[in-house]
Amino acid sequence: MSISSSMNAGVAGLRANATRLATISDNIANSATYGYRRANTSFHSMVVGSGIAGQGQYSAGGVRTTTQRLVDQGGSLIGTQNATDLAISGRGFLPVTTELGTRLQDGTAPLLLSTTGSFRQDAQGYLRDAAGHALLGWPANPDGTIPVFPRDSSAGLRPVQVEVNQQSFVATKNIRFGVNLPASATLPTASGDPFRMSVEYFNELGLAQTIDVEMTPNLTPPTVSNSWRLELTHAQNGESLGTYDLVFDDSPGRGGTLLTVDRVGAEGGDYDPATGQMMIEAGGQQIQFAIGRLGEGGGIVQRGATFSPAGVEQDGFGAGSLVGLMVDANGNLDAVYDQGFRRTLFRIPIVDVPNPNGLTARNAQAFQVSRDSGPYFLWDAGDGPVGEFVGFALQESATDVAAELTGLIQTQRAYSSNAKVIQTVDEMFQETTNIKR
Repeated sequence: MSISSSMNAGVAGLRANATRLATISDNIANSATYGYRRANTSFHSMVVGSGIAGQGQYSAGGVRTTTQRLVDQGGSLIGTQNATDLAISGRGFLPVTTELGTRLQDGTAPLLLSTTGSFRQDAQGYLRDAAGHALLGWPANPDGTIPVFPRDSSAGLRPVQVEVNQQSFVATKNIRFGVNLPASATLPTASGDPFRMSVEYFNELGLAQTIDVEMTPNLTPPTVSNSWRLELTHAQNGESLGTYDLVFDDSPGRGGTLLTVDRVGAEGGDYDPATGQMMIEAGGQQIQFAIGRLGEGGGIVQRGATFSPAGVEQDGFGAGSLVGLMVDANGNLDAVYDQGFRRTLFRIPIVDVPNPNGLTARNAQAFQVSRDSGPYFLWDAGDGPVGEFVGFALQESATDVAAELTGLIQTQRAYSSNAKVIQTVDEMFQETTNIKR
C-alpha cells in the first residue's frame, strides 16, 4: 500500500538526516583540530518496484546514506614556533606508528598515515605527537647519506629516535687553501724569507690539530722566477705531509695563476690538475688539500707585493652538543649542534596512495591503508605527485564552520519535514480507521 510506503520513506528520511547531523556535529567539534579531514554524508534514492515509467501505482522507496571522509581535502597551513611541527605543502602523508610500535626496531612497526604533526622528543628521544604517534624515517649512514631502501614496503622505516644529551663532531675531509703570494718576493733583490701560516683541522676524535704551511720563494737563477716551494708539516708530531714546487704563469690574461705543480719527495699525494687538490695524510687521516686548478684563480695565486690569505676553509667541526632538530623541505631530519654544524640522522619519506579517500580513519587524525585506498608508495619529498615538507607549520582543520552551520540548518529543516510526513500519514491512517464508524 502506497500510504505505508510513505511512512517508511519518512522514517528513512529521519534516519538519513540523523546520519548527516552526526557528520556535521563531528566536523564542527573538530573545527580546531589540526590535520582533521571532514566527513561528508551523501544521500541516495531507493526505488521500490520495477521503476518503469507510466505505472499506475507508485510506492515510495525512501533514501539511503553513505558517509565518506574527504581525506584528499586538507586545510591551510599555519606557522608555529616548534621546528619539528611538520606539515606537507601538497599531496601526501607523514609516516607514523603507534606508541607500542616504537618497541619494534626490525621494520615491523605498523604503518599509519598522518596529515600533520607536532612532534617532540620524549624521555627516550623518540619524536612523538600529542597522541603518542611516533614519526618513522629511514636512518642515515654515519656520513649523512641515505642508503637505498624499498619504496613499496615499510621494512626500512624505523621510529625516529635522537639521543637528547649527545655530542658529535665532524672530522675534516677537505681543506681549501687560498693565499695571495707577493710576486715581488721572487725578484733577485728580494730577501728570500719564507711566508708561514697555520691551518687548523679536526681529527677523527674531534680534536683540533694544526698543519704548518711554509711557502719559500725561489731566487735562483737571479731573475724573476715566479716559483715557490710549498711545504706542509704536521705541527703536533713534526711529520712532513708533502713538499711541492709551484710555478706561476706570467702570460697575458693568466698572470699570477698556477702554471705547474710538482711533488718533491715521497710524502704527500700527487697534485690533480683536474680538481686542483692533492691528498695528504695527517696522523693517519686523509684530507683533500685544495690549492686551485691550473690557470684559474681562487686558490694559491701570485700577484702584487702583498702577502694575504685569500681564504682558508676546512669542513670539520669540533665536538658540539645537540641544541635542536630541523627538517628541511626534502625531508632530511638534521641534528643541530652548538658548534654550528648539522648532521643528517634520518630521511622522512612522504607516503602516497592512489585513493586517499579510501583510507581507513583511525583516532588522532591517523589513517590506515585499506583495499579501497590501494597500495602505498614512499616518495622523496618533492618527487612524483607529492609535495614538500614545511617545518615550523601545522595544517589546520579542513572544516568550514560557516558551511557546516548552513548544512545544519538544511538538515534541521529536512528532518522536520520528514517528521511532518510521518505525522500526516498517521492522520491519514486515523481517517481510514474512522471509516468503519
